[in-house]
Amino acid sequence: MADVPGRGLSVYRLLPSLSEYQALHLDRVGVRRLMRWQSAGADADPPTRLGAEWMGERRWSKSEFPSGGPGAPVLSRRLAENLGDALLSAGRLVPVDITGAKDDEYFLYLVEQVVDCLDLRRSSKPKRLDGEVKKPVYRVEALPTHLPAFRLPQFPGAVQWNGWAADRLVSLTGDQIEKRLTWSEDPAAKPHPDPWGF
Repeated sequence: MADVPGRGLSVYRLLPSLSEYQALHLDRVGVRRLMRWQSAGADADPPTRLGAEWMGERRWSKSEFPSGGPGAPVLSRRLAENLGDALLSAGRLVPVDITGAKDDEYFLYLVEQVVDCLDLRRSSKPKRLDGEVKKPVYRVEALPTHLPAFRLPQFPGAVQWNGWAADRLVSLTGDQIEKRLTWSEDPAAKPHPDPWGF
């Protein structure tokens, strides 16, 4: 599946909106293990489960995209089922155990596809500490448009979402997801000034 013809290719960072929805705070041990795996690749074991707890006012609805970590997107069962095999083309779903909420079914989307598609000459220089690329430029011919999401070898701790997948998730959740444009082949599009910040 590719971006809608005529709209051009685009890449986003997704995070929960600041609307009144409960969000998940992920267990630090599990997040560290995830980050170690993202950095080391096959030399480390990925998490097989992740712990979490709800944050926010109890009267608020629970977000279906409740985690803001750039490398740790969490989806409700409904979202995971709706994207189905498309999600599994780029990674796997890892169960999230939520304290005191055994009926809530959420999954960490463990994006395994690392694709070398960045135009290093035209992109901003990756940060030394974590590889963050604030202003990426992609090589269109190498962009994995068939995948919903991917990671970059230069910035392995962040999930990059292709435009078609970002649009689909937003259409399913309404105001629950903030889409931050990181790159577009449309020269008139304006990328977010700080896509990886909070």
